[in-house]
Amino acid sequence: MASGKKKLSKTERLRLQKEEEERRLKEEEEARLQAPQEEAARLEKERLEREQRERLESKDQERRESELAELCSLEEKFVSAEQWKTDYRAYAKWEHYIGCDGSPDPAVLQEINTFMSLWREDQNEDIQFVMEKGKEVLNLIEKLQFLLLDTPPNEITEKETVQYQETILELQNLLRQKYNGATERLLKTDSMSEVPDSGNMQVVIKDKNVTLCIWANLKKNIRFKNHVFCDVQHGFDLPKSLAVNSVAVCIFHTHYDHVSPLWLQCQCVPKLKILDSKEVTVDSKENVEEREEEEQKAKEEPSAPTEEEMHSDGIKSASSFKENTNNIANINEKTEEETEKKSEIPDILSQVQIPVLQEEPSEKEEDITDENIVDLRQFVPVGGVYHIDVLQLPPRAKEIKSWSMLEVLDGGLEAYPYPPESEEPEDATHTPVEITLRLPDNDVIYFENPVVARWDPAGQQWRTDGISNIMYKTEEGKVTFEMDAFYTIALLQDAYLNMPYQAWELRPTGTDELLLILTTAFAEVQIQVKGHQCMLSSVVVEEKDVLSHLTGKWMTPVHLTVVLKKAGINIFPGEYSHKYVCVNKKVSEHLKTDSVKDEDWSLYMFNGQRAQRLKITEASEAFSEELEGHSEFHSTLYHMLKDFASNEAIDKVQKASFLFIDTVYQLLLATRVLTYS
Repeated sequence: MASGKKKLSKTERLRLQKEEEERRLKEEEEARLQAPQEEAARLEKERLEREQRERLESKDQERRESELAELCSLEEKFVSAEQWKTDYRAYAKWEHYIGCDGSPDPAVLQEINTFMSLWREDQNEDIQFVMEKGKEVLNLIEKLQFLLLDTPPNEITEKETVQYQETILELQNLLRQKYNGATERLLKTDSMSEVPDSGNMQVVIKDKNVTLCIWANLKKNIRFKNHVFCDVQHGFDLPKSLAVNSVAVCIFHTHYDHVSPLWLQCQCVPKLKILDSKEVTVDSKENVEEREEEEQKAKEEPSAPTEEEMHSDGIKSASSFKENTNNIANINEKTEEETEKKSEIPDILSQVQIPVLQEEPSEKEEDITDENIVDLRQFVPVGGVYHIDVLQLPPRAKEIKSWSMLEVLDGGLEAYPYPPESEEPEDATHTPVEITLRLPDNDVIYFENPVVARWDPAGQQWRTDGISNIMYKTEEGKVTFEMDAFYTIALLQDAYLNMPYQAWELRPTGTDELLLILTTAFAEVQIQVKGHQCMLSSVVVEEKDVLSHLTGKWMTPVHLTVVLKKAGINIFPGEYSHKYVCVNKKVSEHLKTDSVKDEDWSLYMFNGQRAQRLKITEASEAFSEELEGHSEFHSTLYHMLKDFASNEAIDKVQKASFLFIDTVYQLLLATRVLTYS
């Protein structure tokens, strides 16, 4: 007999419904009576939080001027560092002058023009001579680039900047012309480099700066239309139309980039700009109220443009302490009398120039609509440039008895037209050229398959059209692709693939010494800092040390950023990085050489005007602006950290040498670990 659920009688159903209704009414009544209590509790909590916030804000306002004075005292170290570097540059210039080593000063126009004129007139086109001279030219270019990168704005004029840029371009062009002349000479005179099997000519010449591969089609045998340069593993496969003609193929790999726009070659991190003391004013409460009244009148009555409006490139101080309308450090162009009248800080502000984070002004950003144009704000060339050309084979030297007869061509080397010009547009189809390049495996590192792009001289940009069938052979370290013409090629890498950083750490290793450790998704980079220099300690990728040729060399922070970028280790955010990288922030005190425990990390929020320590942790499920117990508002992150830092940590900061502080600052400014982590 099947068992089933017992049916409720009508009376029982009514009883249950009545009980349910009574329970609902009771809950509603309790909720009605409890609502005022909850509302009162909520209002009381908000009142207490508001009073607490007002108390903290009032306390913050009271000590802002004293904090500014303390900050300015600390920033004297930056001024001392700038003065030291100015003196050092002057000393280096003097040392070069009295050295009389024969090399020109690239910053002196007369000397560098004389140097270039003499080399232009020099008819020595021997490839070894050109390569040796090329080292000197590259050194001169590097000196000019570092002058542009590392010279403070107040020490270099606009005229000098333009001069240095023009000199760089002239040196680059001269070097390329000399290599063209040396290539022509090799094609005409080299008779010792014939390949036994094909009878064609092969030459591979290289040093640390360039690799020159030349193949001359002497026999014009269609069976030998492809070739691999054994020493470097670059190769090509020619269309039949080229294999039966007197042509030469040249793959000229420059380990430097003299093709990309100059702004990309000389791209630098934001500089520390020193304001004149007359630009810094500290407004008292009364002055603020006066300015508020003036601003209110300005809104009601039309007036002439203010000085700030007229200077659209006006500078805002990174240490500006602004809360609502109370600007403690309002940066404006004022006279020294006004500054002296309004300042409540001691005369220290007339002696100390406040450092300001100033990024180089850029032209209005334009979106790239053509998908074939490489966005150089996101991708950068790594590993140099490959100039791939097909040339008309020049007449070779003839040996007559003891004489060598050489025909001189007025136009120099000429490119062989490919694809051939067709009279009928419908007949313009042609066979592409297949190219194989061996990727640099010691000097640079690619974390992902690079973008293969060609240089467009007309548009002055890198493009991806005209290149097809790209194949990467990871184990062999090669890339093969097809081109519809002969191009200058670069391999570009995403500049932000190492951002945001997974972790970062400043680990002290001694007096005025520390180790900066940056952990990214692909690598761990360790940089040692000592005094006014820094050094790459190691780069670890998949538990293997790489780029060992760069480690152990002391250099300036600016030099280190350039070296690492060229090697493919881009850990230096740029002007547009915020468009490509999502970021978080965290801070912890670090006194010992071992790692910080997970529970010792803290989260801080800093909006450029106020810093505060948050109660939430890295593992919190939701964001909250609730403050950590005993935390207060501060105008700077430095004063915020002082509330929780140990006396030992503060003592280390105050006793550190100004050169060490400046070097650490430059690295932190370059990597922006507080933002891009």
